[in-house]
Amino acid sequence: MPSLVTDPGIIHYETYGRGRPVLLLHGWLGSWALWRDTIEVLGREFRTYALDFFGFGESGVVLDDNRRGRRDAFTVPTYVEMVYQFMDRLGIKKAPLIGHSMGGTVSLSTAIRYPEKVVKVCVIGSPIDGSSLNLLLKLSGNPTLASVFWLFGGKGLLLFLRGYSYFMAKDGRAMSRMIAQDVSKISMESFFQSIGTLRKTDLRPDLNRVTVSTLGMYGQRDIIVRPSENRVLKAGVPHAQIEWFPDAGHFIMMDSPDRFITTLRTWLHSK
Repeated sequence: MPSLVTDPGIIHYETYGRGRPVLLLHGWLGSWALWRDTIEVLGREFRTYALDFFGFGESGVVLDDNRRGRRDAFTVPTYVEMVYQFMDRLGIKKAPLIGHSMGGTVSLSTAIRYPEKVVKVCVIGSPIDGSSLNLLLKLSGNPTLASVFWLFGGKGLLLFLRGYSYFMAKDGRAMSRMIAQDVSKISMESFFQSIGTLRKTDLRPDLNRVTVSTLGMYGQRDIIVRPSENRVLKAGVPHAQIEWFPDAGHFIMMDSPDRFITTLRTWLHSK
């Protein structure tokens, strides 16, 4: 289980393959495990790195004497710094960033904040404007509602998500298993703070600063992020390549795996 110590905390990551580096960033409530199939394929041609964001998977923040971490430990800006420090500590001068949902928002934000570190950027079902999130996700950023979700040690949240996850992907059972495993590792603080910052994020004013090759994948059946975000991305980054998946939802890599990986590989090899 590789890990890397940075200023805010410890980053857990998985790496596979040889060649040029590629970074994979998961979405809200997720972990590196989302990319298991992806890194198996990309690892034949690239050195892949799949990170766990602070508060998710096996990554954790540095705690003080009161067992508390930084107040902004689980925010989009902190995750941007996390990606930068990860690349800096491993000597990765620059690389393509591929992000799903919140991971795509972080990827774009990194391309804006640290353009010298990003070769290309791919977003998959990612919110450009936080108001595009599903109403339930936006409400999850409310402290009162978040507390309700965490009744009985988080069991209320887990039960709700296991049921709702059946509608997130074609294979509802596989989706439910993955969600249950990932949610069991998060805390109320990381749950609340990450979705709270994501719903307040609006990258539209800064999209003109994204000059690298950009790929946006969006599924017509997405019930987590409004699929129309593909038009928001295109308006802000006119050179962006948009791939539309009419039969896929939020988890395109699960709903349309063959076309997903083919599109991704072709884009990574393009100039």
